[in-house]
Amino acid sequence: MPSPVSATRHDESAYDRRRLSQWLSGEARADGVTRRRLLTLLAATAAGAALPPPYLAHAAGPTIVKPLPPEWFIRRDTNAETRWEALRGTGHHTPNELFFVRNHTATPVLDAADWRLRLWGSGLGGAPPEDRPVEFGYDDLRALPAVTRTAFVECAGNGRSYFTTQQGEKVTGTPWTLGAIGVARWRGVRLADVLRKAGLSSYAMDVQPRGLDAEFFSGGENLGRVRRPLPLAKALDDVLLAYEMNGEPLPYDHGYPVRLLVPWWVGIASIKWVGDIEVSTQPLYSPWNTIFYRLFGPAYPEEGSAPLSRQVVRSAFELASGARFTVGKGQVLHGRSWSGAGAIARVDVSTDGGTSWCPARLHDWPRAGTWTRWSLTWKPDTVGDTHLMARATDTAGRTQPDTAVTNTQGFLFDAVVRHPVTVI
Repeated sequence: MPSPVSATRHDESAYDRRRLSQWLSGEARADGVTRRRLLTLLAATAAGAALPPPYLAHAAGPTIVKPLPPEWFIRRDTNAETRWEALRGTGHHTPNELFFVRNHTATPVLDAADWRLRLWGSGLGGAPPEDRPVEFGYDDLRALPAVTRTAFVECAGNGRSYFTTQQGEKVTGTPWTLGAIGVARWRGVRLADVLRKAGLSSYAMDVQPRGLDAEFFSGGENLGRVRRPLPLAKALDDVLLAYEMNGEPLPYDHGYPVRLLVPWWVGIASIKWVGDIEVSTQPLYSPWNTIFYRLFGPAYPEEGSAPLSRQVVRSAFELASGARFTVGKGQVLHGRSWSGAGAIARVDVSTDGGTSWCPARLHDWPRAGTWTRWSLTWKPDTVGDTHLMARATDTAGRTQPDTAVTNTQGFLFDAVVRHPVTVI
């Protein structure tokens, strides 16, 4: 069985490490943020120290537009985590109103009529960035051939709190449980089509989308708008510029008018409210692939892992923490499992804290890039507290481990979660 660490290492890992080494040695630029500042933050992260706390550029007003009823969401600063019990009976796709929200600052309210997507950089026809920008309006995108894809979007820190509550390890970041994920039916245009229409150079190497939300500050440093490079191979593969979500125009909180959808990958790659895309013949860097969204800790090199890409295997019960059941009464437990490496092939469930396991019944035909719903009949015969546990295996052969590999920022928690319940 592959180790959890190996789940983050793909064909691009050595390439990404080499590029990062070039930047650290001064051979590449840091896209508007001083290299000295990033090195300071990188050193603090690698040493396990907490990053300087971020603050909002516009923190006085609401950071999320849609209603957040407490029976559906847990508010977490600028973010909103979906309660798993609210998903019970909602079908395969997460309703837009129940979809989690991950914001670095605040949701911008934009007008599609005024929106433009600007593509620029040395990777377009080999021209200098200032000479060859190309723009698309909202109607221009919608006039291109459309693609519809069902896929999950999930924060890399989903499950982060379990590093502390289950493993006793201190990590930094938003203390998500497992509700920082949602599955939707996305409709849009292939990024590859837009890049080629803009005049993609044969020398292009990296593509960096940037959002139109407010600039992000950390420890008093302005890190600019959220942006993160993609290797050209990924950008040309399955990435969408999405303008619809579950058959409706994107809601404001989920990227209206246009967002990126990067299937399989950590959520930070799926930039919301995208406004411009740099196409470069050189490696690109931002804080979101140098100091954030990489793994630091004893199991990783001093400079950290390669920038995070594919998600790991996880499972969750459609059930509130601490739910109560009646002894001797038959129950049907429901849940969902997903992976960034393949479809879900099997789910095993334990109702006695891991002493014994039974295979769950899968309710969806295994499909890559989305979750699989499952159920198990349970008739508790003992009064008291216990833990429900679900352990998934994907078609790539990855199974959720008992313990997740520690990293200082609490990313990619993939261990089996112990879900507390009480039998009365």
